[in-house]
Amino acid sequence: MDTPDESATGRLCLVTGASGYIGGRLVPELLDAGYRVRCMARSARRLRDHPWAGRVEIAEADATDPASTRRALDGVDVAFYLIHAIGGEGRFSETDRRAARTFAEAARDAGVGRLVYLGGMAPEEELSPHLRSRAEVGRIMLDSGVPAVWLRAAVIIGSGSASFEMLRYLTERLPVMVTPRWVRTRIQPIAIRDVLHYLVASAALPAHVSRGFDIGGPDVLTYRDMMQRYAAVAGLRRRLIIPVPVLSPRLSSLWVGAITPVPGRLARPLVESLRNEVICREHDIARYVPPPDEGLAGFEHAVRLALRRVRQADVATRWSSASLPGAPSDPLPTDPDWAGGSLFTDEREREVRAPAERLWEVIEGIGGERGWYSFPLAWSVRGVLDRMVGGVGLRRGRRDPRRLRIGETVDFWRVEEIGPGRLLRLRAEMRLPGLAWLEFRMSERDGRVRYTQRALFHPRGLPGHLYWWTFKPFHDRIFGGMCRGVAHAAEQPTRTSRPRATASAPR
Repeated sequence: MDTPDESATGRLCLVTGASGYIGGRLVPELLDAGYRVRCMARSARRLRDHPWAGRVEIAEADATDPASTRRALDGVDVAFYLIHAIGGEGRFSETDRRAARTFAEAARDAGVGRLVYLGGMAPEEELSPHLRSRAEVGRIMLDSGVPAVWLRAAVIIGSGSASFEMLRYLTERLPVMVTPRWVRTRIQPIAIRDVLHYLVASAALPAHVSRGFDIGGPDVLTYRDMMQRYAAVAGLRRRLIIPVPVLSPRLSSLWVGAITPVPGRLARPLVESLRNEVICREHDIARYVPPPDEGLAGFEHAVRLALRRVRQADVATRWSSASLPGAPSDPLPTDPDWAGGSLFTDEREREVRAPAERLWEVIEGIGGERGWYSFPLAWSVRGVLDRMVGGVGLRRGRRDPRRLRIGETVDFWRVEEIGPGRLLRLRAEMRLPGLAWLEFRMSERDGRVRYTQRALFHPRGLPGHLYWWTFKPFHDRIFGGMCRGVAHAAEQPTRTSRPRATASAPR
């Protein structure tokens, strides 16, 4: 919104999932609309480096914990529920249900004036497990006793969304595709900017409005149409797409996981949802919320906007911002006298003949297109092996090629800590028999710049110990090579020199 809404002044909005794709974009939109914003997160540190962090309150709470959730909702006028267990395995629907009920009951007890929930569409047919869970959460919100709005969207087109990344990589990497029958399912995609428009406007709806609304863009397309239209917008040749009546959701997700950065366990719910026809059955939202001044974005326009952001490296949030269930989240244990058991360390140190600013630029730019400065083949193979066992692999890349913030992903690592010009610590999210970190430190004394690098591993049982000692003979090639490569890159006379990338994303 271009100008603050006077009716919003002083009203407090709580945003859950603020470190995720939608929440991270909703927060600045609410601030610009004149609302006060409180973000609810399990860890306040995860929000520290967002550009809007200094303009919001942050409440630490877990949506499954009634006490902390009730405290977070104290004094809140409008609560946005943007928590999903997508990518989860096993009892994800039970987790969704428990969190939604806890949050809805806490909102009622706190006297919240409105709940706003963004979920998936719920066509009148057998739903995929994840769409079924989203629909259940929507009903919990509507039955909470608090005026609630359940916005139901299909595929969201925006830079960094999982659905857009899946579409982008499939189309760009495969000029010829043998595809499952879900490519013929009709879909009504919507641009991320229009989703945000409806979310912000929902905060100001009258109290008597408590219901679900389908929201979608102006185009109804099959997934096959979307790939062809994407190819046209991106300047690619028309794709040859051959649908076949095979490939189960599991096989499809493995196929998607092999081609795109989206890991199989996240691709599977997306693919399963595509078997359902998701088009708007009503457009009643128009009675309460007018479209944006420029109108709802068509599919091609939404793709152009998203591609422009990608090519300019100006992606505000990414699907990988949210942690996947099952990913390790333990912080680095205190060392050297850690009481938790073995903690193996590989430490390297080197004096760098370059300005401190240049060394930090290389450190903060590591991974993604720049690679890891050592033994590219080994990193690529490790990424492939990780994907084969259900891990995230290397292809997640980075949101921004130059800047990092806490909680972001760098290939199969996640930023655990960053102190500009001083420290970068990454936590491994690959499948390992233990926990692993990679730490880069920089210091300057008496005009000399020193680079220190540590790889740390906390093994889990005998498999963890065997893993460390099996690969220890290769450490000098991998970690020693990385230390030398980082120093060498910093010492180059220009900034144009780059090591060969280990995993590149299409531009």
